[in-house]
Amino acid sequence: MNNCTENNLPSSAKRECESKYPSYNMPLAYFFTIGMAFFITCIILVYSMSKSFGQSFRIDKSHGMLAMKAFCSWDFKVVKKSSVKLMSENIYTQLKELLAEVNQRHNKNTALQKLWRLMVHSLAWTICIAGTTGCVIAIYFCSDYVHKQRAGNVSSGSLLKEARLLALPVLVSLINLLLPGLFNLATWMEEYNSPSVRTYVAISRNLMLKVSVLGVLCYHWLSRVAYNSDSDIYIKTSSQCWESFVGQELYRFLIIDFIFTLLNTLFGELLWRIFSDKVLKHKRRPGFDIAKNVLDLIYGQTLAWLGVLFTPLLPAVQVLKLLLLFYIKMSSVMMNCQAPRRPYRVSQMTTIFITLLCFPSFLGASVCVTYTMWSINPSESCGPFRGHKTMFQAGKHWIEELEKENPHLSLLARAHTYLVENPFFLFVGAAIALIVIYFHSQVVDGQRKIITLLQEQIENVRLSPV
Repeated sequence: MNNCTENNLPSSAKRECESKYPSYNMPLAYFFTIGMAFFITCIILVYSMSKSFGQSFRIDKSHGMLAMKAFCSWDFKVVKKSSVKLMSENIYTQLKELLAEVNQRHNKNTALQKLWRLMVHSLAWTICIAGTTGCVIAIYFCSDYVHKQRAGNVSSGSLLKEARLLALPVLVSLINLLLPGLFNLATWMEEYNSPSVRTYVAISRNLMLKVSVLGVLCYHWLSRVAYNSDSDIYIKTSSQCWESFVGQELYRFLIIDFIFTLLNTLFGELLWRIFSDKVLKHKRRPGFDIAKNVLDLIYGQTLAWLGVLFTPLLPAVQVLKLLLLFYIKMSSVMMNCQAPRRPYRVSQMTTIFITLLCFPSFLGASVCVTYTMWSINPSESCGPFRGHKTMFQAGKHWIEELEKENPHLSLLARAHTYLVENPFFLFVGAAIALIVIYFHSQVVDGQRKIITLLQEQIENVRLSPV
């Protein structure tokens, strides 16, 4: 028990007593809490992804999938009229997808048709890449202008300052809202016969947009805002805390993205449904764009993972945002949207979602957070890591102090040097995770082949004469 706080002790005795008891190390606790949070999240994602791969291989690669959908899909416990209608439409679209994929295998295009499709696909991809490049350049110059105004014009009014700070989040949210419409137009030009290929192409293009936008934003936050050079205009004064500014930026992006999602649900779905029913007098309602919404979820989750280092409460705000969006989107889908003409398999979409959540999203956020801890100088006037050259040195200084007090702990210092300071072990851990996923997928693929062989044996036994 620590009795150093007793009032009857003299000051010299208090200092001697306090030196015997280790104090709470805030930088170290912060560092290892973030590390454990990312480690536990990585384990959960790897397990979920391997499990989802197994379900996808077992179900979607089965040769009897068409028969299963035709004879085993109906749930006789469903009695509500609206639910029965939704289930019948869902089964219809799934059967249509399966039949389209079966027919696609038998269709053979001529050389001229193949050349025409290649030209159309090239034009569509050129449009999408050009649109993404233009948006990324716009974000780059907008972020540069906003940062220069913030660094050079400190005497402007508070309202004008806040408006300038909101310019970049509004621009990014507008791009995330409008550019997927251009991608859908390009997909409409291509006229894919396979619904699965159409879905993968749409996800790839939206993923290209999200990754490019987040890459420019990370460059803006980690190279401009956190820049520390006396010869540059982006000098960081002693009264500024760049970690707090990045955290505030992440809050702005999350809130503005939520507002734009609500506006899209209101004006893009509700008003279109009212206009279609009242003016156009037909029931052609908008479809729910699963590819865009999946990437929007991953975009918001990536911002939350980036905010773990700068604003630890940001993931809680993201959870609240997702809960609200779930009920809002569910109500909008039931009231304003029609069943998609492009069917989606649930297990495939779950596998794609978890895979994208793990590799581009979580891995990218982990690299940015690791780079920030290992390479960028913390603020000198605020934050738990002030006084250190890098955030990572908090643990190194603690190990050195322990080694000075107790030379027998030199083994712990060497273990910290090799396991924590050396990034080789970080890559080894990532490689082990990838190997586990690979072997699990190979085991599942072997099970699928065995199931296929057993199905063929059953078919041969049924056809063989008694």
